[in-house]
Amino acid sequence: MNKVGIERDTKCRTDPSEDCPMTRLIGLLASKWAMPVLYHLLRAPGPLRFGVLRKAIGRVTPRELSLTLKRFEEIGVVSRKVYAEVPLRVEYSLTVLGLSLEAPILALGRWAEEHASELAVRNPESELEAAAKPAVSS
Repeated sequence: MNKVGIERDTKCRTDPSEDCPMTRLIGLLASKWAMPVLYHLLRAPGPLRFGVLRKAIGRVTPRELSLTLKRFEEIGVVSRKVYAEVPLRVEYSLTVLGLSLEAPILALGRWAEEHASELAVRNPESELEAAAKPAVSS
């Protein structure tokens, strides 16, 4: 166990031919829109249409959202249901595997909301300038 009482995963170190599960997970979630997509699908009361999901996320382009949803569909995290209607209706929802991400994703979402002001983007140049100034003693 490590300092915070979490068991270490030995799969990441013992068999070099096997991918580390955490490395694979980060690879899936590393895209810019992966977490917002999962977060909004988890918070939704039911399946979401593409336009509703896009509006909920914000600045995501249709192409970026489409690619993210296709990737999640390929790995079995998101389910896509197409209705034979005019105009065509497509809804997205999480699979059982996707729903198993609920606790960690929503916990990260709550943490982000609680610490939003602390996570505000700072100007690194002004921080460097402040650090370079000599301290004034009184």
